[in-house]
Amino acid sequence: MTSIVPDLSPDKVSLGVTPTLWWNDDFPLIDIGIPFEQCVSEMALAGFQGCSIGHKYPADPAVLKKALDLRGLKVSEPWVSTYFTIGEKGRTVENFKRQLEFLEKVGGKDIVVAEFGRSSHLQPIPVFKHRPEFTDEEWGLLTAGLNEIGKLAADKGMRLCYHHHMGTGVQTAEHVDRLMAGTNPDHVHLLLDTGHLRFAGDDPLTTAKKHKQRIKHVHLKNVRQPMVDKVKSDHLSFQEGILEGVFTVPGDPEGAIDFKPILSTLGEAGYEGWLVVEAEQNPATAHPLTYAKMARGHLTEVLGW
Repeated sequence: MTSIVPDLSPDKVSLGVTPTLWWNDDFPLIDIGIPFEQCVSEMALAGFQGCSIGHKYPADPAVLKKALDLRGLKVSEPWVSTYFTIGEKGRTVENFKRQLEFLEKVGGKDIVVAEFGRSSHLQPIPVFKHRPEFTDEEWGLLTAGLNEIGKLAADKGMRLCYHHHMGTGVQTAEHVDRLMAGTNPDHVHLLLDTGHLRFAGDDPLTTAKKHKQRIKHVHLKNVRQPMVDKVKSDHLSFQEGILEGVFTVPGDPEGAIDFKPILSTLGEAGYEGWLVVEAEQNPATAHPLTYAKMARGHLTEVLGW
């Protein structure tokens, strides 16, 4: 079948999913007890080719690779939280190196990072009101640090992909613009997260068009706009927003984001890499396999494969 979206084909693009449909990695109490093997089995059953790393995954890369290989899955990315803006460069770099070694062993190319210095998203406080505003000095620490670890990744044939995130100092489209302007395009790439940008109040399509050549990894996350509005008006925390159902998957009729023009923009830019479905939902109220299949079905419709 010919791809409906220009130049996005299974030869260039892989479809992944995060385990945050099955449990929450930021808030471990959002969990109904689904074990690792059920999670990855359902990922494969829903038709995905890979997944990001979750906290229930085996720590031994050989054990993890065997479990994923059994199901025909690959690792789309591990995650590294950075803390350059609060003076924790040494700790950040060492952790990044460990994750590069882990990625090398399990097989993979992209490593995802986000700066969590003074982040509000893990705290039981209003996520919008208390997110950090970086000073020029802190922006300098962040961009220099990212350039440094981005080169470490590039030297190993891997790619650092920066994840803008709610409740952090790089939350909005304007912040993304500044980050891209201050970093080396050869070593620091952009992870476009559609849901986080829409939650922040920006249009992910605009950012996709502006930075299409820097985007090397994509999280396809949807939002329920009434819940976004409630998080703002009621001064909710990030965790409260998740429990209210602020996030959902592509293909959910309750979702606010039109993914086709975003994917078309990426296709026209020659995008090659992972498209990873993500929705931090409560599995007690959003059945994980149901939503995984909903998202995969929507991508089949939009991509044509």
